Amino acid sequence: MIKLFRNIRKNLLNEGKTTKYFKYAIGEIVLVVIGILIALSINNWNEGRKANIFEDEILNLIDQNLEIDSISISEELYKTKQAIELTDRLLQKVSQKEYSDSLNNWMGKIISFERFKSQSSAFEVLKARGIETISNKELQIKLISYYDESLYKLYESLSDVNVSFMADWVPVIKTDFSDFKWREYCIPTDPKAFFEKPSSIILFKIYKDNRLGQVRNMESASAKISEIRTLIKKDFK
Repeated sequence: MIKLFRNIRKNLLNEGKTTKYFKYAIGEIVLVVIGILIALSINNWNEGRKANIFEDEILNLIDQNLEIDSISISEELYKTKQAIELTDRLLQKVSQKEYSDSLNNWMGKIISFERFKSQSSAFEVLKARGIETISNKELQIKLISYYDESLYKLYESLSDVNVSFMADWVPVIKTDFSDFKWREYCIPTDPKAFFEKPSSIILFKIYKDNRLGQVRNMESASAKISEIRTLIKKDFK
């Protein structure tokens, strides 16, 4: 009987130790889980902080690129509108059979083409990182619209004018002009004969139409730039 009581006491002591060790193990597991959760939280916080810093930096660079684009488009838009205005004035003078030397200077501005290349390096970096890096969804959409749509249309219209210059005007300059200086003057060998040829008038009208399309796309791109830069400035506040 005494031996039986001793065995029961020993078993109870062992069960107590097992319960104690079990509680200790649970406590260790809880501490490890808490440590992992804290580490994950810190890591997520660091990643979020890095993402915010990148977003601010890339938007700042995009804004600088867009400022350059805006200035460049404004300069080329001025030249384009000037050429259209001078074309109208030239056609009016020619219709009145007035072939003054001022037409030569006007043609220097008309018989040319405009150049533009977007500063898109910052946007390319953003695309490589992922456009979703930008937290403002409206800004995401407008950036894509400008760089992938507006610029495509603008480049296309610039190309139309450039191609027309090379294909239509260069042969005329070589055969019908006695002198030519880029954006300064074009001097026909025989002004009366040149301006009274129907093909010459058609060339001026076609060129004007191409430039009108160019104006629309330049103004559209310029408006998109303004919208994007306004959104960027709001995000920085």
